[in-house]
Amino acid sequence: MKVSVWDTYVKRDDGNVMHFDIIVPSDLTNENIIFNFGKTYLEAKSITNAIITTKECRLCHMEQATKAIETQISNAGYFILEIENCN
Repeated sequence: MKVSVWDTYVKRDDGNVMHFDIIVPSDLTNENIIFNFGKTYLEAKSITNAIITTKECRLCHMEQATKAIETQISNAGYFILEIENCN
């Protein structure tokens, strides 16, 4: 499965910047849906005041998904790759 990787940076309440990727099927191009995936992830982390727009989240590149990512996308519609300050 070919996927799009959306590079995302969100400032947390403690001042640290979270860096994570929102990975979606390559044919999903609706930014509002992609940003909502990011908001859902942040809410699960108890971060409710974060804003995700084109300033915080941009299409970075496309790549071939691993089986684990493909499975998660099949179940939830997206995959979050935590990179920095996500815990």
